[in-house]
Amino acid sequence: MSNLQNKISLLPQLPGVYQFFDSEGTVIYVGKAKSLRNRVGSYFNNSADHSVKVRALVRNIADLKHIVVDSEQDALLLENNLIKKHLPRYNILLKDSKSYPWICISNENFERIFSTRKLIKDGSAYFGPYANGTMQKTVLELIKGLFPLRSCKLNLAPELIKRGKYTVCLEFHIGNCKGCCEGKISEQEYRRHIEQSRDILKGDLSAATAFFQEQMTFHSARLEFEQAAAAKKKLELLVDYQHRSVIVSPTINNVDAVYLLKDGDIAFCNHIKVVHGAVISSYTFELKSSLDETREELLGYAISRIENLGREVVVPFEPSGITGLYTIPQRGEKVKLLELGEKNCRIYQLEKLKHIEKTDPERHTKRIMERMKADLHLAVEPRHIECFDNSNIQGSSPVAACVVFRDGVPSKRDYRHYNVKTVVGANDFATMEEILTRRYSRLVAEGETLPQLIVIDGGKGQLGAAVNALRALGVEIPVVGLAKRMEEVFFPGDPVPLYLDKRSETLKVLMHLRDEAHRFGITFHRKQRSAKFLKNNLEDIPGLGKASVEKLLKKYKTEKRIKSAPIEELTELIGGARAEKIKGSL
Repeated sequence: MSNLQNKISLLPQLPGVYQFFDSEGTVIYVGKAKSLRNRVGSYFNNSADHSVKVRALVRNIADLKHIVVDSEQDALLLENNLIKKHLPRYNILLKDSKSYPWICISNENFERIFSTRKLIKDGSAYFGPYANGTMQKTVLELIKGLFPLRSCKLNLAPELIKRGKYTVCLEFHIGNCKGCCEGKISEQEYRRHIEQSRDILKGDLSAATAFFQEQMTFHSARLEFEQAAAAKKKLELLVDYQHRSVIVSPTINNVDAVYLLKDGDIAFCNHIKVVHGAVISSYTFELKSSLDETREELLGYAISRIENLGREVVVPFEPSGITGLYTIPQRGEKVKLLELGEKNCRIYQLEKLKHIEKTDPERHTKRIMERMKADLHLAVEPRHIECFDNSNIQGSSPVAACVVFRDGVPSKRDYRHYNVKTVVGANDFATMEEILTRRYSRLVAEGETLPQLIVIDGGKGQLGAAVNALRALGVEIPVVGLAKRMEEVFFPGDPVPLYLDKRSETLKVLMHLRDEAHRFGITFHRKQRSAKFLKNNLEDIPGLGKASVEKLLKKYKTEKRIKSAPIEELTELIGGARAEKIKGSL
C-alpha cells in the first residue's frame, strides 16, 4: 500500500485515464478523471464511506498506471476504448456495445451530412467521435441552418436527374433544400456548400460564430428573447466545442507512435498504440544512457525493444539503426499523437524527479548542480551562489540586497542587505559596483569562503559593473547577469546572451535567486522609507527634539505602535508634555 500511496502522491493534477491492476497484472478497473491525483486518491480516503464494491476493488489493487490527455472529453473517449479492450471486472460494461457517434459526409453525388455510429470504408469522410451528443446535434443543426443540403437518401446520379425521375419534396418548399433532385442547383454550387461545411467540421468555426451572433442580434432587435437566448447558448457551446478527438481518429489504423525525451544521461520514451482508429494502450518507460548515446540512437534502441509493432511507426525524428518502419509526420492527427506522447514523457519525468527529491534528496541536488555546471559552462558545481539586486524609487533611500543559495535552495540566515553609502541618486551601475566591493572585500579580509557563482539581476550594464568590482579586488568568481524581459543570461565579454529552455531547472534556479533578491531588497527598502517618513513626521512635531525621536523609534519602530501606546508609557519615556503633543499630532 505504501508503494501505491507514493505513486498517488506523484500523480499530476491533469485530466486523464487511470487503470488499476491486481496482483497478477490484470486490469480490474479503468476510470477517467478531471484531476488524476484527486480522483485516484479518493479511493484510498474515507474507506468507511465507500460502497461494498469499491472497498472490494481497493483491496484487490496491487498497482496502477495512468495516461494523461488534453481534456475531459478525450479522457471519456479513451476510457471507453480501454474498457472495451480489457473488459475490467469492476467496470460497468455496455451490453449493447454502442460506440460514440460520428458525423459523416457521404461519398456520393450531392453528398449528405448525417450522424452515424458505423464507420464504413467507402470513401466517406468521418468527423468525431462526439462524447457529448448535445455538441454533435448543435453542429449538425448549425450546418443545416447555414447550408441548404439534402437529407434524402435518393440516388442522385446525373442520368437519373436528367431523365426527370425525381420531384422535389416538402424540404424544398420550406427552404431546407435547393432541389438538387430536379437539377435546380448545380453540382458545383452544392459542392461549395459541402466544402464550407467540411471547414466547420475541421474546426474553422468563424462562419458558425458569425451566423449565431447575427441570429442573436436579429432576435434581440425583434424582442424575441427566447430565440435570442437559444442562439446565445449555441454560441457558448461552440466556444467549448471539441470538433474531433486526439484520442480517436478514423484515418489512423494500426499505427505505433513512439516519442523520446532526452534529459542528460536519462531518456523517457512513450509508446502509444492505435488500432482501428482508437488508442488501445499507452505506457512510458525510462532509458539510461551509458556511453553518451545520441537521442537518435536511444530512439532506435527503444523501438527495437517494443514488441508487436504495427505496420507504421510514427516518430518525432529519425531513429538510428531502424529502416523502413517509421514516418515523421509534419501535420495532422499523427503529429497530435506525438504531442500526446511528449506530454506523457514530461509528466513521467516530473514524477520521477519528485520521487527522487523525496527519496534521495542528495541525488536530486547533485543532478541539478551538474545541470547548472554544464549549462553555465562552470568549472565546478555551483553549490554556493549569491545574487544581488538594487532597490530605489527616484533615487530615494537606495538599498541593495544579497541572497545566498546553498545546494540550489535559499539559505536565509546568510541573506544580507546594504544601505548605499557612496552613490548619489539612481545609478544602478555604480551601486552594484559599490555593494560587490563591500561584500567581497569583507569576505576576503575575514577569510570566508567565496561563492562558486554570482548572479546579477540585470543585463550587460550591471554585469559590467560587477566584473569591474571583482577585478579591482583581484577576486575570480564566475558571474552572470539575468535580464528580466526575455530571461536572458549574459556572460562577461559575450554580447550574445544565452537563452535557456523555459522548463530548464537551471533557469528555474536563476529565476528563484533573482526573485528572492528582488523580494528581499524591496522589503528592506519599504522599511527604510517607512522609517525615514516616520522620523520626518516626528521631527515636525513642535517641541519634540532629536533625542526624543530616537527614543521613540528605538522602542516602537512604527507609527502604528506609537499611536497605540498608552499615554502613561509615552510619558515615562519622553515626558508628559511631549506625550500629549504626540497623541494630538499622530
